[in-house]
Amino acid sequence: MVLLELLSGLSGLVKVKHHVDIDSAVFKLHYRITAPMLFCFCLLVTANSLIGDPINCVHDDNPRLKTKVVNTYCWIHTTFTLPKYMHRGYGRGTGVAYPGVGPHDSSDAKVHHAYYQWVPFVLFLQGLMFYTPHWLWKTWEGCKLGSIVMGLSQPVMNKDERREKIHLLAEYLHASIHYHNFYAIKFFLCELLNLVNSVFNMWFMNKFLGGMFFTYGLDVLSFTETNQEERTDPMIVLFPRVTKCSFNMYGPSGTIESHDLMCVLALNIINEKIYVFLWFWFVILSSVSFLALLYRLLVFCIPAIRSGLLQKRARLRYKTGLEAIGKKLQVGDFFLLYLLSKNVELISFSSLMEELSTRLARRPVHPDLEVTASPPSSSERFHLMSQSA
Repeated sequence: MVLLELLSGLSGLVKVKHHVDIDSAVFKLHYRITAPMLFCFCLLVTANSLIGDPINCVHDDNPRLKTKVVNTYCWIHTTFTLPKYMHRGYGRGTGVAYPGVGPHDSSDAKVHHAYYQWVPFVLFLQGLMFYTPHWLWKTWEGCKLGSIVMGLSQPVMNKDERREKIHLLAEYLHASIHYHNFYAIKFFLCELLNLVNSVFNMWFMNKFLGGMFFTYGLDVLSFTETNQEERTDPMIVLFPRVTKCSFNMYGPSGTIESHDLMCVLALNIINEKIYVFLWFWFVILSSVSFLALLYRLLVFCIPAIRSGLLQKRARLRYKTGLEAIGKKLQVGDFFLLYLLSKNVELISFSSLMEELSTRLARRPVHPDLEVTASPPSSSERFHLMSQSA
């Protein structure tokens, strides 16, 4: 029940619908899926009620050895495994109690395991890292898109009210043309940060787990396809379930007594599954993020693609007006229109594109142009025609 209460606090991060949609589907994979997932894993590995104590060490019947003290000591000062016993058979007649666990002396190589102390903190830090680009873009965006949508996302609206709002929005877009490039650049930087996040986190987990994470998923797949008696489970190698711990204490006469303990790390049953899933997830996420960034570069660099996307979004039958838009709009203008197309109802967006294309085709765009100027009256047009005659 406590775990469910903690998980319910993360529901705000995975809202299906916000007031306005200011990013892409791939962008949402980072802050709506990956970040809450990492926070959930962080809570999962700290929920000791699921598996009991994270570590339990076996010791002799010495009354001066307290179980709680021994467990705490081995948890804090790390446990270890012996590489020479890791890939050998174990059980009766082998001299090896478990992979990596067996008799040893001071000259034997040891692999110390201290990562399990830091797993919750690392998962929480990774969750913050994947949420940061969304927070940064939301801060930079400053509710700009929500302020100019003006309720045009509603499919049912008074005809005159719709026409008035479309007219005002077209005026704003025409007046602010060529002033949105930095807006688009900031979004591109956040998408780039998402990709860097994915790649960096794979490198970071590889360093955190002693250089074994890069091939971890492939090793697990290979193990499932081979005879399990011929090789050791890579999940046990990276996340050993049974380890050794050396506990030293003073004897009755003041001499140092060394106790060789065998410890069961029940928490690694959860850790090994979490990191197998994260390996596959980060590989997929990095690939998708790279393709999304490549797609964004192509869209930003090729005007024909931008015009085609706007035509598809507006579902206009004729491309004449959109060709004028494609020639005069810059990257930032296109990006703002593309976001509007995701938040404005289809009929309203089609009307907006038609009016905007008319404005752009009718007169040149200049920053000092008075957008609110009305078209010439009939008498003025007659006067101009008589002068030209």
